[in-house]
Amino acid sequence: MYKVKVTAAGQVRMQIQSPRRPKSKSAGGQAKGIWQGATCLLVLFAGIPLLAGEKRARPPSFDNARLDSVFYSDLSSAVQPTRPSAPELRGAAIAKATAAANSADKPAGQDDESGQGWEKLISAVSLEDEIKSTKLRFDAVITSPGPFKSGGYQDARNDLSMLATLFAVIAEYDGEVRWKDESAAARDLMARTAFNCKAGSVQVYNEAKLRKTDLQDLVGGSGLNSREAEPENDWSMIVDRTPLMEFLDRALYDELQPNSNDAKSVTENKDKLRKNAELIAMVGNVMTREGLADAEDEEYQKLAQEMVKSALSIRTGLEKNDAAAVRAAVGAVSQSCTACHDQYR
Repeated sequence: MYKVKVTAAGQVRMQIQSPRRPKSKSAGGQAKGIWQGATCLLVLFAGIPLLAGEKRARPPSFDNARLDSVFYSDLSSAVQPTRPSAPELRGAAIAKATAAANSADKPAGQDDESGQGWEKLISAVSLEDEIKSTKLRFDAVITSPGPFKSGGYQDARNDLSMLATLFAVIAEYDGEVRWKDESAAARDLMARTAFNCKAGSVQVYNEAKLRKTDLQDLVGGSGLNSREAEPENDWSMIVDRTPLMEFLDRALYDELQPNSNDAKSVTENKDKLRKNAELIAMVGNVMTREGLADAEDEEYQKLAQEMVKSALSIRTGLEKNDAAAVRAAVGAVSQSCTACHDQYR
């Protein structure tokens, strides 16, 4: 029997001991055991130099200067008191109230440099719903050249002008709204065809049919074939005042007044009233945009802002479930429209 010992200095010592022979083993079994022992010794001798000369990785070292920028040296440095003092709370409240007052002093729809403020006047839902409704009216007009020539082109002009206005608002809308990526291209297409719809020729009818297809693709989700467009809204090229006046008359006399006669009507037509109130507020703001007729006239701006304010009061009355306030606000919108028509129509 062989006993091998490796010292701390890497020296190998071997001792040979006479093994006890089990009585039950034969001579052949003994020979086989000797060969197995010799094989183990050869393997062991071959591996001893490797074990003796094995190199181990050095323990890691850390740079305290680098760790100080990542870890705190103690818990007291990491945890600091954060409860604000009473003066700090009063200062924050004053700052908030000042910001709200400054915002309230701005004309309706006019926001700071970060946006146009359209989302304060009209919701994304109202914009999307009106585009779909106007598309259906426009589809009914574009059926054949005969009716189009007989007066349908005037209705098409009004619908396309309103669609151009809606897409122009979406192009400047700060919040999330459908068709925003294609709004500028849709705006320019609708505005161009609306301008051409001053006559009912076959050529204009065919162009209007193309817009009908564009609207179907846009609403259906496939998108426009072309997205080339002017980078910013040029309101003088988008719409003029006549189609906007036509829309205001329809929204007021066909929608708001009949649906706000009593509390029951207000309750049953709440969504419809809200949408048309927001649309009137939007149109009132559009009418004061640079490039439109009388947009720089101070009296005209005042009348338009009064209409916007009254329209938003309709929405406030609806939110409070105050039918009387809704009816009063509808009356105020009507008065603003009448005063404006008397001077500027």
